[in-house]
Amino acid sequence: MKAKLFGIAAAAALMVAAPQAHAQQFINVLTGGTSGVYYPLGVAISKIYSEKIPNVKTQVQATKASVENLNLLQQGRGEIAFTLGDSLKAAWEGDAEAGFKAKLDKLRVIGAIYPNYIQIVATGDSGIKTLADLKGKSLSVGAPKSGTELNSRAILKAAGMDYKDLGKVEYLPFAESVDLMKNRQLQATLQSAGLGVASLKDLSNSSDITVVSVPKAIVDKIGPPFIAATIPANTYKGQDKDVPTAAVVNYLVTSTAVSDDLAYEMTKQIYDNLPELANAHAAGKEIKLEAAAGSPVPLHPGAIKYFKEKGVLK
Repeated sequence: MKAKLFGIAAAAALMVAAPQAHAQQFINVLTGGTSGVYYPLGVAISKIYSEKIPNVKTQVQATKASVENLNLLQQGRGEIAFTLGDSLKAAWEGDAEAGFKAKLDKLRVIGAIYPNYIQIVATGDSGIKTLADLKGKSLSVGAPKSGTELNSRAILKAAGMDYKDLGKVEYLPFAESVDLMKNRQLQATLQSAGLGVASLKDLSNSSDITVVSVPKAIVDKIGPPFIAATIPANTYKGQDKDVPTAAVVNYLVTSTAVSDDLAYEMTKQIYDNLPELANAHAAGKEIKLEAAAGSPVPLHPGAIKYFKEKGVLK
């Protein structure tokens, strides 16, 4: 009888221990709006993880993007998130004006991904041809405290201006900005996005536009994570020449709450499966392993292990 009871107890103990030995891990992927680039790439990453990392359950969460994502990571409400590099730097520094009440010290980077291009577009009849010409004119700088709006502040500051120098400031998303420009209620918009963004294509197909350059000297003045870039000729209708501009690298970020083993797998499965990300969105084609390890915030130890294996880090 005692032997039988012992056997039942042992079996019960094994039933309790088994799930712990093979505990399912949860990965919440924090993205952005469903019409942006972050979301489809996040869906692709979620699919890769669920198929290639054992005992993992994934979820994709649509958010307000960079600033919200980083705050959610700090609060333990996500395992991996998309963000713009300048938002990441501001979060690490605890920049309250950028939307971070204190330094987000739990953030750790998985790796750099593709760049967002700063695209300043003015109506053809606005007279705006240079950054200096924005003085006294109306400009949409993106939604308040969005990654785009933080980019707008940085570009204007490097050019020796701030919002007070503008005739009018609108805090609007891309499509709403373009609608105002079509109706002659706005003279220019700054949009931080992938090349050929739908809103600006729509504007260029219906109106004459000027794509305003951001000279390399301005980009160098801002410094990392901004880099000099080019909007190739004919990206938009009527833009017949290459236009110098700035780009800001996007990052995938995790937190110290994620184990080294899981962070290693999260990093590995992204950079080992870049063709799948390229298929999910054109921006995925710009993600390069050799450029993945630079960051304004420390890399997660799991990511470091992967990059060392690949020879990206020594």
